[in-house]
Amino acid sequence: MKQYLALCQRIVEQGKWVENERTGKRCLTVINADLTYDVANGEFPLVTTRKSFWKAAIAELLGYIRGYDNAADFRRLGTKSWDANANENAAWRANPYRKGEDDMGLVYGAVGRNFPKADGTGTIDLLRQIVDDLKRGVDNRGEIYTFYHPGAFHMGCLRPCLHSHHFSLLDGVLYLNSTQRSADVPLGLNWNMIQCYTFLALMSQITGHQAGQAFHKIVNAHIYEDQLALMRDVQLKRTPFHAPKLIINPEIKSLDDLETWVSLDDFQVEDYQYHPSIQYPFSV
Repeated sequence: MKQYLALCQRIVEQGKWVENERTGKRCLTVINADLTYDVANGEFPLVTTRKSFWKAAIAELLGYIRGYDNAADFRRLGTKSWDANANENAAWRANPYRKGEDDMGLVYGAVGRNFPKADGTGTIDLLRQIVDDLKRGVDNRGEIYTFYHPGAFHMGCLRPCLHSHHFSLLDGVLYLNSTQRSADVPLGLNWNMIQCYTFLALMSQITGHQAGQAFHKIVNAHIYEDQLALMRDVQLKRTPFHAPKLIINPEIKSLDDLETWVSLDDFQVEDYQYHPSIQYPFSV
């Protein structure tokens, strides 16, 4: 929370206004932020200065792991986070690659689990490669689970924000470096912090390694103009509570488990104290 609130305060005090063409709104923006989450010591980075809907964030992560490309599949997991981008984005609704209602196109996990080969001969399951190597104790520095494919941007409803995850195995400890090109700090970043932490915790569990730290790099961190007053005058005035604990079902032992039977019932948060929720505007 100290890292998160420090970033929020930095944006409020030092940010520069940027016009955002996609949303038609201004953003108060800073460049470069680095957050660290201590998975080894169970310090779950859940925002406490307002109520956070952590279950939906984990449901979204599960959808990315499974390579989902349809908002209905995400809803079945427990999150409506893709409804607006799949169905209310005018440019995407007019896109010839859109297959119909709830279709997201080639985005996020759909790219990472089916990364197109350059020669057009098929796809690569980037996550399966990483899991298989880590289970054998192999640290392949060239393997990155990425959703970023510039040649496919026109085939999806949204370019990926948190776009790359690089796992490193060092002396039996698994680490994660995640890179995010753009972060809506009041709304999206809250979920992204949860997802980086949980992704490392899950990967450590299914590959049989001790978890270390997750390092989260954000390139463009911003607060939209219609979010600023709520952040400055409400959330930043609140005193954070201590970090809660994330409990993951120990029976989750493989990538196949994550792809098939795992649900939100397999995740619990203990000792979560929080201030009242804040209804920040969402920009499509």
